[in-house]
Amino acid sequence: MAEDHIFADRMLSLGLARVSEAAAIAAAKLVGQGDEKAADQAAVDAMRTQLNLLDIKGVVVIGEGERDEAPMLYIGEEVGTGKGPGVDIALDPLEGTTLCAKDMPNSLAVIAMGPRGSMLHAPDVYMDKLAIGPGYATGVVSLDMTPTERIAALARAKGTDSSGVMVCVLERPRHEKMIGEIRATGARIRLITDGDVAGVIHCAEAAKTGIDMYMGSGGAPEGVLAAAALKCMGGQMWGRLLFRNDDEKKRAKAAGIENLDRIYSRDEMVTDDVIFAATGVTDGSIVSGAKRDGEWMETETILMRSRTGSLRRLLYRQKNN
Repeated sequence: MAEDHIFADRMLSLGLARVSEAAAIAAAKLVGQGDEKAADQAAVDAMRTQLNLLDIKGVVVIGEGERDEAPMLYIGEEVGTGKGPGVDIALDPLEGTTLCAKDMPNSLAVIAMGPRGSMLHAPDVYMDKLAIGPGYATGVVSLDMTPTERIAALARAKGTDSSGVMVCVLERPRHEKMIGEIRATGARIRLITDGDVAGVIHCAEAAKTGIDMYMGSGGAPEGVLAAAALKCMGGQMWGRLLFRNDDEKKRAKAAGIENLDRIYSRDEMVTDDVIFAATGVTDGSIVSGAKRDGEWMETETILMRSRTGSLRRLLYRQKNN
């Protein structure tokens, strides 16, 4: 294989960190100002500029929406210099736009990269998600189980009762029945208002975050991003696309999805080696938020490679222009 076609994840990883750093810094300048669109656009612009400096033939497979919905970083957009390996890119320049606008925890700039054809081309629909951290037997829980069955199975595997299980759930009206069922088991719930990529990542660091399991529905693109993170950190994840109407089903079929009821495992959503970077915009349990210190701006980034299981935390400081 020609050298310029090899997915050199080690060489590309630092470049990926620069991409998420740039997006986070741009969004951080608008934290707490209540303007979600402006913060998101600033992150998009900065991320795109940095991506186009990388020596890759990149295609955005998880992005800001369809081409007619997003001026930049839309699904199918080509990025990079056009030199080097062909890669799939999944990104969310500002995961948790509301969190950024309101200066609430766990707003991130997130991006993942893998070889061409390695990521599920998930349309912008909902996905039913279930995730747990590393250290458990494969299939100890599944999407076909009820919430009660999942909690009982994970509690047994963990060597505790249901009260020893903490579940992360996105706080939405559609989850009220599930939340009631979870609480009826005696398990505890960490409700989050936004940012379910961070919610899934929390499972991979249960000793640090206290969260054992994530369940509930959220965006399918965010599901693929979360699967990329878990592929690096360890843990299990499953996702099943949910459709509200025939138009969403048509979009899925246009994206090449034939079995609309299929349950995807983590390694079916991300089938090859992947690198993942997330930079904090606001303070959170994964990374610290961007900080202004006089004329300086400082960020913290978590950078991971699935090939080696390596995880780096990078502090970056630049002039606050």
